[in-house]
Amino acid sequence: MYLRGKIRNQKRLVNIKTVSATYNIQKEPNHYTMNIETILTQSIVEAMKALYGQEVAPEKIQLQKTRKEFEGDFTFVVFPFLQISHKRPEDTAQEIGAHLAANQPLATSFNVVKGFLNITIAPSYWIDLLNTIDSDANWGIAPVHEGSPLVMVEYSSPNTNKPLHLGHIRNNLLGYALSNIIAANGNRVVKTNIVNDRGIHICKSMLAWQKWGNGETPASSGKKGDHLIGDYYVAFDKHYKAETAELMAKGMSKEEAEAASPLMAEAREMLVKWEAGDNEVRKLWETMNGWVYEGFDETYRRLGVSFDKIYYESDTYLVGKETVLEGLEKGIFYRRPDASVWADLSGDGLDEKLLLRSDGTSVYMTQDIGTAQLRFRDYPIDKMVYVVGNEQNYHFQVLSLLLDKLGFSWGKGLVHFSYGMVELPEGKMKSREGTVVDADDLMDEMINTARETSEELGGKLDGLTPEEAADINRIIGLGALKYFMLKVDARKNMLFNPKESIDFNGNTGPFIQYTYARTRSIERKANEAGVNMESAATPAKISEKECSIIRMLNDFPAAVRQAGIDYSPSGIANYTYELAKEYNQFYHDFSILREEDEAAKAFRVQLTRNVGKVIKTAMNLLGIEVPERM
Repeated sequence: MYLRGKIRNQKRLVNIKTVSATYNIQKEPNHYTMNIETILTQSIVEAMKALYGQEVAPEKIQLQKTRKEFEGDFTFVVFPFLQISHKRPEDTAQEIGAHLAANQPLATSFNVVKGFLNITIAPSYWIDLLNTIDSDANWGIAPVHEGSPLVMVEYSSPNTNKPLHLGHIRNNLLGYALSNIIAANGNRVVKTNIVNDRGIHICKSMLAWQKWGNGETPASSGKKGDHLIGDYYVAFDKHYKAETAELMAKGMSKEEAEAASPLMAEAREMLVKWEAGDNEVRKLWETMNGWVYEGFDETYRRLGVSFDKIYYESDTYLVGKETVLEGLEKGIFYRRPDASVWADLSGDGLDEKLLLRSDGTSVYMTQDIGTAQLRFRDYPIDKMVYVVGNEQNYHFQVLSLLLDKLGFSWGKGLVHFSYGMVELPEGKMKSREGTVVDADDLMDEMINTARETSEELGGKLDGLTPEEAADINRIIGLGALKYFMLKVDARKNMLFNPKESIDFNGNTGPFIQYTYARTRSIERKANEAGVNMESAATPAKISEKECSIIRMLNDFPAAVRQAGIDYSPSGIANYTYELAKEYNQFYHDFSILREEDEAAKAFRVQLTRNVGKVIKTAMNLLGIEVPERM
């Protein structure tokens, strides 16, 4: 298990060769995309020259999808070119449309609405396009080469004094999905985690266990290790508050009581011993952290996220201190009379930043610099992406400048993937008071809700073994949780509602999973019926709805590309929902396996198969499983 590596003193690196390229998701169409826009654009350029004797740059031709209330596939707005045609908008659009119909075989018909030219594409084109999509098992996913840019993504960042909670779930899901999307855009990706395994908060749990634990272990208590340690963190806070209340009752102010707290003084003393390498304290630290790592591993497995490399704050804070002192020697930083070390960022529009306290101890910024130093030694990073909540926006502005000043080539261009907080109807969570929503408990709740929903619907999982049914309920429950978290723009705060997320209708994970299961059911029945799906099916006519679905399938590579450019898992989530919704409308309006025309039947099965393929690929990018049956 990844996180146990710290206790066993094992290190794991991904073997990646040095590259010189920079991270850049290309905006140009992927090489496998049949780009009808390019064909139409060139044809319109040729029409302009033939009709009006004017050369028009292709980039000035703007095509858009025809609105649903009008007939057509693509719309060309002619208003910007009236100065070339010297004619009314309707006449200009009519002439260009007629030229396309006469000279471009793909444009079978057109209609004009004022200055808007709506162009209908030949059915044969959509059939050829579907065959192209069908032949590519990895449709939408750009290949990764040895020289592809290397992007490192950091997410999770747990503390070893408590279990993972609802906030960590959003962080992990966003980080894992973002890593998949960046990789799907042709980049090599290293997924990393920084574990906050030192500090006063860790000592609080350790001290509480020493005082009130009576030798309790995960084995003796039957609790996961991270839950057990979290209980002692809460216990410390409970006793600390009682202690300060007692001192305040004797006439002290709150600040005086907190400063005089014997319990807090013991925790600080333990931290000093830890930093001094005290054998007894370090042994207890390793033991209790080991319990936590085992618990974290189990949670990560259930959540379906993973890491290529784990870093530990206990390793990085000293490296950060060394790096800061080197920067001090080079004149990048300066020392104040009290011996503290600072960075002056006023010239960059920011303020001064403390890097080392007067007693020589490090701060969080120092630790992040140390982590960056270790990562730069381990990997030839082209781009660094930090998945951290928006309350740390200023921190990463400062970190970016400091890394750049220290000579990290990727420092100034680092990406802080800033996301909003997740809350429940009851409000914010507080770890010290034990009011957090535990990640394990939430996953259990989601799986149980999926099971109850399946039972209410009745008959959906008949014929399956209890183990198979349980696994499907797991896939549905966790899929509902993940999709609900990922469909929201990451920059926004969100309110999580478990009941709403499990709905089988609307923009939910189960609705998309059910659509996938439907496509697989149709495929199985088609195979049983002997429908020939291997040869290219060419029906005499295809409907607008079928064309619409093929257009959406063709849009998938662009959706992946845009999600990478925008760092937006929600872009993939909402694309997938729109595709599922469009396919379900088609399913209800058209016969598939009961279609009498064999060519039309085979074509619709082929269309169904590719809808399922793209849904599965898209959901995999989000880290969401899809069941073969629901």
